[in-house]
Amino acid sequence: MSTRVVIRKPTIADKAEFLSIARRSRALHRPWTKPPTTRAQFRRFLEDARDERRRCWLVCVRATGEIAGVINVSEIVRGSFRSAYLGYYVFAGFERRGIMRAGLRAVVRHSFTALRLHRLEANIQPTNRASLALAMSCGFVKEGYSRRYLKIGGRWRDHERWAIVAS
Repeated sequence: MSTRVVIRKPTIADKAEFLSIARRSRALHRPWTKPPTTRAQFRRFLEDARDERRRCWLVCVRATGEIAGVINVSEIVRGSFRSAYLGYYVFAGFERRGIMRAGLRAVVRHSFTALRLHRLEANIQPTNRASLALAMSCGFVKEGYSRRYLKIGGRWRDHERWAIVAS
């Protein structure tokens, strides 16, 4: 357990802080991802977080409670596969401080223990060096390359497939 961060589920009480910091982070996120920046998008974000096939965590600075980032585990498949996809983003002002590394390690640990998953896969755009470095620092291994894998910002974008499996 990290002493630097706490991971927790988002709530409606997070709306104002989340939307404010997401709006301030637009330049940082472009072209990698598009976090919710409107009330309607945040409402959908909360609805998605309640879906049984996904888990969503806010990564918060333990000392201040500030929301520093988001980690989503989605498309959870049970049975003999026990796998899911992983997505994450940091908010402006919290990047390159080790906060997301601590948060991602906590989510991976939770996914392999409490959720009893066996595998997590992160699909990362090859030019997103910060995201690639984060995945590597948390033990993810590159497994492949997918051309035009995901549509982000109106364009189909190539992605590298990175995964980690429970030991």
